[in-house]
Amino acid sequence: MKHFLKENRGFIAFLVCFGFFRLAIADWNPIPSGSMRPTLLEGDVVLVNRVAYDFKLPLTDAAVFHTGTPQRGDVVTFNSPKDGTRLIKRLVAVPGDVVALRDGLLTINGERAAYDSVHSAREPLDGGASTVALQATERLSGSSRTVQFLPEVSALRNWGPVVVPQDQYFFLGDNRDNSADSRYIGLVPRHLLIGQAHHILVSAAIKDDWLPRLERFAQRIQ
Repeated sequence: MKHFLKENRGFIAFLVCFGFFRLAIADWNPIPSGSMRPTLLEGDVVLVNRVAYDFKLPLTDAAVFHTGTPQRGDVVTFNSPKDGTRLIKRLVAVPGDVVALRDGLLTINGERAAYDSVHSAREPLDGGASTVALQATERLSGSSRTVQFLPEVSALRNWGPVVVPQDQYFFLGDNRDNSADSRYIGLVPRHLLIGQAHHILVSAAIKDDWLPRLERFAQRIQ
């Protein structure tokens, strides 16, 4: 064993540094579901900045110190407060905000989001079926993103109003009628936030022919 360690100490040091980097600094996250469509697609792999908000001890939720403040509009990976599953959603309400949904339309602090550039599309469903989708640019509180509604799908479209408590956050999927987000799993405490997703690293059409989607490589997440 001593001989092995001596002969391979450079490689072992690399593995240790790489492991620390991925656990504490940056990570990548594959997208397995359509809850963030059309922003993120199944088969995208996103790059996550683990120190965007907190520097944590590796393999724990214990923050050593804060490095930034989560902002409305950020796309964030976090551990579900319901069952610990790693999720990725859009941060739409921060501590102190009053958040509500009425007929699927988002309201923050009494201000209703504006929706423009509305157009129709088809949303794939399991089993090869599809349904009507309405995509629009949602603008609120100085941020904007493309969101999607599925009018033929049963979903929770009325929620709140609720005041977001200190150190908790309210998340929605951009695919508003097909997302297990804070409407279902509850508000997310800060210590469960993992990091901010900022770029698509690589992408492949895993629901189709598995070919790479080269146009999505290195694309910034809006």
